[in-house]
Amino acid sequence: MNEINHKTVFVLDHTPYFGISCESPMECDFIKSKIPVPPISKSLWTCAIEASIEYCRIAYDLFPTGKLIRFIVSDTAAHIVNTWNTNTQSLMHIMNAMSLVGVPPLLTQSSDFSVIHGLRAAIEALAEPTEVQRDQLTAHVKNDSFKLVNRGRVICITSARDDASMKSLEDIFKTVLVQQNAISIGNKEYIHIEQCHLIIINLYPANMDSMVSNRPRLDISNVVMSEIHSSKANTISNKLTHLILPHFDLASTTVTGIPMKEEQNASSSANYDVEIFHGRTAHSVFLGTELVLPHSLKEGADYETVTLKWCTPRSCGSSEMQPCVAQCRVTPVDVTSRPSSCLINFLLSGRSVLLEMPKKSGGKITSHLLSAHGGEIFIHSLNTARSCLEDPPSISEGGGGRVTDYRIKDFGVLMHQHRLVPLKPLPERHPDEHLQKMRTKLVRNSRYWPLTLGRTVLYNVRQFVEPVLVLTQKQDLSEDEKMLCLKSIYNLSQLEERQETLALPNMGHRLKGNKKEEQYRLLWSELETIVNCNGSSAAHKSIVSCIRDCRRMNPNADGSGGDAYDKSHGTDGTTSEAHRASVIRATTDSPMSPPHSLGTSSAGSGASGSSGAVGTPGAAAGGDSTIASGATSLSAGSGTGTGTNIVSLLGSRTAAGGGKKAFNAGARSLLDVLASTERAISQKRIDFSGRLCTPSGHVAKLYSHLGSKDAETAPGRSADVK
Repeated sequence: MNEINHKTVFVLDHTPYFGISCESPMECDFIKSKIPVPPISKSLWTCAIEASIEYCRIAYDLFPTGKLIRFIVSDTAAHIVNTWNTNTQSLMHIMNAMSLVGVPPLLTQSSDFSVIHGLRAAIEALAEPTEVQRDQLTAHVKNDSFKLVNRGRVICITSARDDASMKSLEDIFKTVLVQQNAISIGNKEYIHIEQCHLIIINLYPANMDSMVSNRPRLDISNVVMSEIHSSKANTISNKLTHLILPHFDLASTTVTGIPMKEEQNASSSANYDVEIFHGRTAHSVFLGTELVLPHSLKEGADYETVTLKWCTPRSCGSSEMQPCVAQCRVTPVDVTSRPSSCLINFLLSGRSVLLEMPKKSGGKITSHLLSAHGGEIFIHSLNTARSCLEDPPSISEGGGGRVTDYRIKDFGVLMHQHRLVPLKPLPERHPDEHLQKMRTKLVRNSRYWPLTLGRTVLYNVRQFVEPVLVLTQKQDLSEDEKMLCLKSIYNLSQLEERQETLALPNMGHRLKGNKKEEQYRLLWSELETIVNCNGSSAAHKSIVSCIRDCRRMNPNADGSGGDAYDKSHGTDGTTSEAHRASVIRATTDSPMSPPHSLGTSSAGSGASGSSGAVGTPGAAAGGDSTIASGATSLSAGSGTGTGTNIVSLLGSRTAAGGGKKAFNAGARSLLDVLASTERAISQKRIDFSGRLCTPSGHVAKLYSHLGSKDAETAPGRSADVK
């Protein structure tokens, strides 16, 4: 679909009423003549012609091609002044044609004078294709899906008695437009009008009051938009100047402080102001920056202008050209004034002028440049930020100041993991299926992502928890991947148990000193946060539970986050210690480790506890019988293994920090206290090497090297020890 909105049609009322005076006397200065001169004033027709010609001049200056304007004069019939042909799109052709039309006729008895003839001709003119539209229709003659959207604007300058007369003109215009579209369906000479903007300007003398009220733009149908303006004859030029800004998306700039020599005294100079029109892009590119657009209401007009201050002019050499972000043609508003003429001649002579704009932080900055190229004057919006011609900026010079610890490599890895490649479209594949999946993955993996190393502890010691950071980004984890993550977590817990200081850079205000307790507290908190953000599968929940168990071992750890997570994931946080011990044992114990005291019972469950396999939650949570059997084993003194597990960790913490304080610090049961005490005692002596080398459930020999001789000499009691 190709949209074209480059048609404008002026309909000028040429009825006898427009021949009357506008009652605004012209200023005449007859210095040497003392003959009294009667007041001279323009007619309504002259005011309408001058204002419409000025509208046309601004459009032609800013848009040498692409914008077409037609004039239609209406009295007893419609008189076509020019066509859509580019040869007739010039001020000289229009003014010559207007001189042939002449002034409105004197008042006669004929009742055929009406502006409706011109409105009918304007609608027919909009239905005529321009040269550009004919070329497009020819190029797409075999393309059935091509649709040419034909839009236009009609500006009617007339005079009416009241609002009812204006409403009648709108109804007639809408009816004629519908009829014309019906004719265009079966006629190749015309094209369908998709949308038309009707602007009716009610013109009346300056010494009279108008009965027609202004009305903003209103959609009177799905094809016609209409607005009504009532203006005195001596202000019609300002009215059309105001309307041209939204019609062609223009903006106004007033250049202030232009030094010019006085015409009568060449030795002195004065400062003048010149208003210019240009494309709105010259101002809109600065939105959102620290520059301030000094808007002010134009005196005697209804639109705003931006005030920029004149700077020292410079030559327009290639070595002094500055990079710009926008460039628009410029035309003066008052082309006949002396300040405008001096500024235009100054720029056309090859000089360029810089314009200043205030900043929010104070001071000023050169934001625009006026310069001429090929006989046309342009306003350039300068690049107020770092120039693209300079060396690329360092990442340490970003918006946060001189930040030097951005996670640049990690950000590169993040981009590499979320790259998109084009796939061949298939009928059974949804177009945005993979795009939505990638968006979901990116949101999940970037939910917690510190920008700098100074704002994180975890990513400074990632060598200890690398599997957790990498593997938990997956939605689902295999059993081996989960065990690898759990092993990394317990290795980190052993570092904290040995009270090893983490090698961290200067963390700024993030840490209160370099206390090990604060480092590990932030480390566990970040690790739990990132696993929570990465997924909510069963494996992720197990890893989070393991992290919280390790956080509870530390009396200074903040364990408040555990309950919130358990509630959000539908668990009550009552996972049995036997299950945790079995998971820890499966990830940390060696095949030669002795049986676990909590994993065995007096009846013979030691075989399953010493095998190193991971028990299911149902099997691990043995209820009261499991706790009772564990207590029996502890009282018998059989739990003397050296495997690294949660019971040994708890025992060592209790021995180091005091049993009473540790017991009151967390939610620990009596079984935990007994297990901790027994484990602390058992670790003080070296275990029997024969028990370490004997499979579980078998009898270890005390003196295995003596062999059969001892068996023959002492056939009595066996030396085996359980």
